[in-house]
Amino acid sequence: MHPASWWAVCAVLVGALVADLVPLHVERGRQTWTFSFGDLVMVVGLVEIGPFWTVVARSVALLLALGHERYALNKVVFNLAVTMLEVAVAGLVLSWAEPVRIERPTTWVVLLLALLASAGVSTCMVAVAIAITAGPPGRDYWRATLGPNLLLPMLGTGVGVTILLLLDLTAWALVIVVPLVVAVLLFFRQTARTNRDRRRVEQVYDFARRVEEVSPDEAGLRQIASAVRELLNADRVALWLPPYLDEEPRLVVARAGEAEPWYEGPSDPDDLIRRRAVDPRGGGPVLVGTPRASGEEAAALQRRQASEVLGAPIVTAAGEYGYLEVCDRQSDVVSFESGDRAALDSMLTHVNAAIRQQQLLTRIRYDADHDALTGLPNRQRLAVEIDALLSTEPGEVRAGLVFASLDNYTDVTDTLGHAASDELLLVTAGLLREHAPPSALVARMEGGQFAVLLPGLSLPATERAARRLRDAAATRARVAGLDLDVLLTFGVAAAPVHGDTSGTLMQRADVALLAGHSSGGVASYHPVLDQQSLRRLQLGTELETAMAEKQITVVFQPIVDTRTSDIVSVETLVRWAHPRYGNVPPDDFIGLAEQIGRIGAVTDYVLDLALERCRRWLDQDIALSVAVNLSAKCLAEPDLVDRVRAALRRHGVAGSLLTLELTEGIVVDDSVRNSTVLADLHALGLRLSMDDFGTGYSSLSQLRQLPIDELKIDKSFVLGMSTSQSESFIARSIVELAHNLGLRVVAEGVEDEVTRDLLAEMGCDKLQGFLVSRPLPDDRLENWLLARTGVRSAAPGAPHRRLFVRS
Repeated sequence: MHPASWWAVCAVLVGALVADLVPLHVERGRQTWTFSFGDLVMVVGLVEIGPFWTVVARSVALLLALGHERYALNKVVFNLAVTMLEVAVAGLVLSWAEPVRIERPTTWVVLLLALLASAGVSTCMVAVAIAITAGPPGRDYWRATLGPNLLLPMLGTGVGVTILLLLDLTAWALVIVVPLVVAVLLFFRQTARTNRDRRRVEQVYDFARRVEEVSPDEAGLRQIASAVRELLNADRVALWLPPYLDEEPRLVVARAGEAEPWYEGPSDPDDLIRRRAVDPRGGGPVLVGTPRASGEEAAALQRRQASEVLGAPIVTAAGEYGYLEVCDRQSDVVSFESGDRAALDSMLTHVNAAIRQQQLLTRIRYDADHDALTGLPNRQRLAVEIDALLSTEPGEVRAGLVFASLDNYTDVTDTLGHAASDELLLVTAGLLREHAPPSALVARMEGGQFAVLLPGLSLPATERAARRLRDAAATRARVAGLDLDVLLTFGVAAAPVHGDTSGTLMQRADVALLAGHSSGGVASYHPVLDQQSLRRLQLGTELETAMAEKQITVVFQPIVDTRTSDIVSVETLVRWAHPRYGNVPPDDFIGLAEQIGRIGAVTDYVLDLALERCRRWLDQDIALSVAVNLSAKCLAEPDLVDRVRAALRRHGVAGSLLTLELTEGIVVDDSVRNSTVLADLHALGLRLSMDDFGTGYSSLSQLRQLPIDELKIDKSFVLGMSTSQSESFIARSIVELAHNLGLRVVAEGVEDEVTRDLLAEMGCDKLQGFLVSRPLPDDRLENWLLARTGVRSAAPGAPHRRLFVRS
């Protein structure tokens, strides 16, 4: 055994401990090469204290260093065995130079050979361990170890011999040697840190370049996770993103060399590490490692089967927090450190930008095929979904398509504004989504129209589903502070019976929807409807021409005073004699005019014809007022009052000779009651009459809030008075209550003398119906007036004469 002094053993022990605690680690994938000045310590130890004490000093130092780093027991045993074998081999080679004299060059050569042999043995031992655990190492391993195994022994031998020669001259050489070794060590560490930081900056720039080029899909997220994993040389990286638009939460895992397993932590909002990482008060990435982990942190690591985890928040385009998690270095030697947290923090800027860019592209695609207001798929998306469904088994796939139209959408828009109609659309969309089958696709088309795609349903089943939807959605909703009805009309088409493409199916559902307005709210497509749709389209196109060419005309129905039989007014009714379709019912083209926005032009046209006739009577010194029906759409037109005033002036007719008849639905509308349009019309001196009273939801008490002059009892009550006591009782009640409110009453549909007498006995003010006269065109009205009426002289104070019906 080589004699050794205790201070020399301690010096070698301290030197070995420092060398083990401050090594330079170079990572390449799962392999890590560790360089230190351990060769220098071995040279000094072999010469000064001999192989035995060198083994003891190196082993104790290694145990202390590995204990400080908290290595696993198997790694401690392996590293200890390698260290002891290194020193033993080096000592065996050095024994050839006995006695060892440091001043002899042959000793230097033998020391170099000893260190080379030691390095070779340790390299082979590591190769054996790799072969046992992961298969034989390839050429890269041997190429990567060859240079350091030659260079470091030469450096360690040169410096070690120099130090020993100086110490041989004088012990005062320590004054120079110790600072020199410390300086070399510090330089060595600083150079390694600088190189590592430079390499990390290059890697971050490379990472930024890579994430800028990722694709805007899940493959792009996988590229981001893989780039983070490669930059930090991590074993596993998980990227979790919260739901965005119609996407579910997404978890992407990138792992080296294996399939990508799912593991629990990143998807769990209650997970400790994730919770800390996304906490806005956290201040950046968090690092949790086994050596210093608390019990709760150790449990979180165990869930992941990881020894250390870096967690960081991701900020999405919607401002919500996602989560990025990096687990374990691939190297068994190197662990994450503060520099890695800083590198991850730098990467987060690029990761956040890439993910936000991805999500903005997703938003663009989403907006392209979704309705901005309701978030439902739009017409384009619906067409794609229909074609995709029908293409699975062409000609055999069954699917139902239901179009739904919100009947009062335009009315609400015109009277309450777009904000209110948007609110109503949202309510309707919610009702359809709530009551549609789970497999259905609900879409919004345009305006107040929706669609429901029902995969797998036949035509009868689709019709039943449409009726169920209509019943379920028929409710009242609070919109803009008012209770409004949700009224839907449905059109039904089904594949393959009505078509096998999206265009055909949607066109036929649209045709059925038009028919649904006149068939109880739900209609299915039938080929005959195509002709009706063509007719409707042609009527809408020819409406302006029909007025210009006088195809649209008016007829007049007299209204008489019940007590005196004086003709007090004529109601102006519109007619269209179409050259191809014959007489078009007013309900058909008036409703069409409302839908295409031409009802104002029709109203002005009829008003002009009525006032023109009134002017001719005035020119004959006869006072006979005219009544014109006013559509609900007209009341929402801001220039209505100005147009009526201009028409009166244009024809030189006083306002008192014009009556505007309003439907009951208009009068009870909150928007009308809250506006000044009725008061402004009344201020022109004309009369306002409520038409078809008794068929809606209004009460007479509501009329006290409005400038209504008279009401007309709906003919459905009048026609049954002679045979039904209940109808007679209703009419009597209306007359009495109206008179109590200061209103005059007109009875429509008077067709027999019994009914006339009953109404007269009740005190009804005016009568209108076939008993007096049918509606007559202008020329026939003149003949009727000549045959049936007489002329009363003007009453005292009245400027014009009056007509009366001769008995």
